[in-house]
Amino acid sequence: MGVTTINNEFNCPIPPARIFKAAVLDAHNLLPKILPDKIKSIQIHGDGGAGSIKQINLADDGPFDFIKHRIEEVDEKNFKCKFTLIEGAVIGEKIEKVVDTVQFVVSVDGGSICKTTSEFYTIGDYTMGEDEIQMGKDMATGTFKMVVEYLCKNPDAYA
Repeated sequence: MGVTTINNEFNCPIPPARIFKAAVLDAHNLLPKILPDKIKSIQIHGDGGAGSIKQINLADDGPFDFIKHRIEEVDEKNFKCKFTLIEGAVIGEKIEKVVDTVQFVVSVDGGSICKTTSEFYTIGDYTMGEDEIQMGKDMATGTFKMVVEYLCKNPDAYA
């Protein structure tokens, strides 16, 4: 087994508390609303904290029916969460699991810096290619940008 780690960092104009509330704490309500062509619904099995399972039911025309994450940590004080992709998407013959950590920190302009780390646990001697790494970054960044766009257009949402 090998581990491929991808770090990503980007700025947004939304303060950490607000973006964390929207993108993490209420993602199960917000994401299907702003991405209806990609996400049908999100179900949480558990209380939403560590140990809970989050199932993201994807649109019918996508390559997967659903994605399941196990929530490892939700730190509301430090605007940080950690979860493990355990079923669906890239999980299969080549990748055992993906552990994602997301944290929002205050930027000098009052917005946020979003820091993400994705650890891909590969099976056997499989090594991820640059295309796969870039695809993972693009998917995460695209969803994040949609949340930021929604919050910019709706200044009272999650305030």
